[in-house]
Amino acid sequence: MSRDLSRLLRPRSIAVMGSVWAGNVIAQCRKMGFEGPVWAVHPSKAEIGGLKACPSLSALPEAPDATFIGVNRHATVEVVRELAAMGAGGAICFASGWTEAGEAGLQADLVAAAGDMPILGPNCYGVINYLDGALLWPDQHGGRRVEKGVALLSQSSNIVINLTMQARGLPVAYVACLGNAAQIGLAELAGALLADDRVTAIGMYVEGIDDAPAFAAIAEAARAAGKGVVCVKSGKTEASQTAAASHTASLAGGRAASSAFLRQAGVAEVDTLSELVETLKIFHVHGPRIGARLCSLSCSGGEAGLVSDLAAPLGIDFPPPTTAQRSALGDILGPIVTIANPLDYHTFIWGDGPRTEAVFTEMLKGYDAGLFVIDPPRPDRCDPSSFQPALDAIVAAGHATGKPAFPVASLPENFDEDRAADLIGQGVVPLMGLETALGALKAAQTAPGRAGWRPVPALTPRGTRMLNEAEGKVLLDAAGVAIPKGVMGETLAEVRQKARGLTPPLVLKGLGFAHKTEAGAVRLGLASLDGQEDMPGATGYLVEEMVAAPLAEILLGLRRDPVYGITLTLGLGGVTAELLADTVTLVLPVGDEEVLDAMRRLRLWPLLNGYRGRPRADVAAVAGIAVRLGQLMLDRPGLEEIEINPILVRDTGAVAVDALIREAV
Repeated sequence: MSRDLSRLLRPRSIAVMGSVWAGNVIAQCRKMGFEGPVWAVHPSKAEIGGLKACPSLSALPEAPDATFIGVNRHATVEVVRELAAMGAGGAICFASGWTEAGEAGLQADLVAAAGDMPILGPNCYGVINYLDGALLWPDQHGGRRVEKGVALLSQSSNIVINLTMQARGLPVAYVACLGNAAQIGLAELAGALLADDRVTAIGMYVEGIDDAPAFAAIAEAARAAGKGVVCVKSGKTEASQTAAASHTASLAGGRAASSAFLRQAGVAEVDTLSELVETLKIFHVHGPRIGARLCSLSCSGGEAGLVSDLAAPLGIDFPPPTTAQRSALGDILGPIVTIANPLDYHTFIWGDGPRTEAVFTEMLKGYDAGLFVIDPPRPDRCDPSSFQPALDAIVAAGHATGKPAFPVASLPENFDEDRAADLIGQGVVPLMGLETALGALKAAQTAPGRAGWRPVPALTPRGTRMLNEAEGKVLLDAAGVAIPKGVMGETLAEVRQKARGLTPPLVLKGLGFAHKTEAGAVRLGLASLDGQEDMPGATGYLVEEMVAAPLAEILLGLRRDPVYGITLTLGLGGVTAELLADTVTLVLPVGDEEVLDAMRRLRLWPLLNGYRGRPRADVAAVAGIAVRLGQLMLDRPGLEEIEINPILVRDTGAVAVDALIREAV
């Protein structure tokens, strides 16, 4: 359901209920210059926060657009009911003590009382609108009025309060908290904030995504409107530990699944709040994406080396200048300077504005964006005026080329807030802290995602049973996946008789084990089954022809995810799959090319791609298996998990030699 949140987020009138907290809201509205009426409501106090108090909601001149409810949780339910009945525009439910305290029934009563009227929370700090000076916010904050800026949305009130205290020049248009999100969820609130034309981008601190398809739709709409979305996703280490059942469960849970979803939805993901702020600054000025071809300039070899060292783990490289650039730059800088990228342009041109501008412009025009490492001296103890020509040259180079030009302070404190705000006003984004800047630049290169892509809706968790490997192989064979020739039986005697038509060497497997190798239920390289003894705990036996030595062993796993629908995990497999932990995860639906692109991100991809003259593995066959089994999961909702470990990949073709499949019961 999509509600109209415009009155709540952009109110023309505000009502506050309660005492101390309500008084704080009044003070903040007054401080921020809200021009509409603010009405205090209290049944016994004559005034709140310097305003005459009305004894009841019914005594107000009209239904308020937005109401801050700062009363206890039981009274909150009745207040919400009355506001909804009188046609109010929405409310912030501040009180705690709901589902988070075991009062799920009371929270359900609150939602029922609200009906179609929007509410944020409960257990929610509220909303700050810095564009119009409207604050439904009972505490201090660090922002100021702006004409346009980014929105900050958080599932943690304390974290978003901390973000308002940033002194990095980021213009903030809205701050909003979700609290328990009993009615209004993450995607709905994000969409409402982004609908304001004055909002340039949105940054989110996310603990959990309530509606993945809706979130993906909002992210796509934002980027189509030229607005970037960047997210810090917490809780990435919980890993959904069900590793006793499969490798896939331990390798694809937690961070892997959430990061895959965000990447495919076109959302930039960062790990720290500093990176969140810096990425938002980039999006605010330059839109939702910058190019990947970067140059770096500094007047120090040490800084140039540090840039290279810090960029490498992030996968950022610096392509060399063209021959024409080398010539032009050499003419300006002279023979002593080595023309490279990163470029140490030395100090021969320091203080010479025109020559500095010429160097910066010539370098930048050959790239998508440029970093200009520069740390102005602290003004309280030094004179920073000699740095101004270089700063002016950065601005001029950006304007002349139409490319993003980023002044980067190696230490975050080396750009003060006023200088940062001034540069942003000129269309140039200063980035604070070299390592943070590189992380933000990498995040700002996030691809937009496939148009129209939505994850499969998640299913309610249910009980499952594990198919034995023989049953699983039948399912794979029907899906068009190559499997070894084999036979099954309940006893060794039965499979010994059936296996006479198989060509040695053979493999004997005991059925009924999730991890056969660890259980000692796999015997390889058998010339025959004569003399083989029973395997304790086996519920049956499978005998197969052994597959010739492959070029690679690949793990392929698909599983239902309680948030993102279905995940697909691929990586180097075999018994060391978890030890290597060299996997990539995608969220369905995906096609062959997306699978191949993901496999190229594996650390050991070179081993699959002809490393040092080795034959190339038929990774296209693996991608085909992944897509076919993905479609099988989509077509059969009863399937909970499919894991093949390993797929033996040859130079032509791939064979699934082991299968763990779970289905709902």
